[in-house]
Amino acid sequence: MNRRQLLTSMTALTGTAMIPDVLAQSGPQITHVDTKTNGPLLQSSVVKVESLQPEGAAPGAKAYVHFNGPTKQLVALASGLVTLEPGAQPHPPHQHPEEEIMIVGEGTGEFFLNGVASQVKAGDMVFAESNVLHGVRNTGQTRMTFYFIKLMGKTTS
Repeated sequence: MNRRQLLTSMTALTGTAMIPDVLAQSGPQITHVDTKTNGPLLQSSVVKVESLQPEGAAPGAKAYVHFNGPTKQLVALASGLVTLEPGAQPHPPHQHPEEEIMIVGEGTGEFFLNGVASQVKAGDMVFAESNVLHGVRNTGQTRMTFYFIKLMGKTTS
């Protein structure tokens, strides 16, 4: 089972505590960026946000991908931003081999990291090690935006 299939089989979290349930869900209601490990190497460039199309099926959650693919030094690098409307989450907590950095650009929310929920606001940053369970939910009254950078090194196992 790949990561997307796993995430679509997990139900949305209930309440304010971010505790995952592994239950069947009707349809793929997630917003998730799968890191691309194949294709041409990423080249130095500028990507304007207005040129990006939103991705994702989770209600109130849209991802905008700036870069996604291998580089000279990395098996894969994916980066972009996610917008979450009040109460929204892109997907249930999950884990993957890439390390991930998330930076809150606007709004407030809750990041779930390895069993612990932490409140966050604009300017806060989260680091999720490889294969650590993590997730996010907008717990505020306004839109939350966070930026993500996923990195997979050549020695990732």
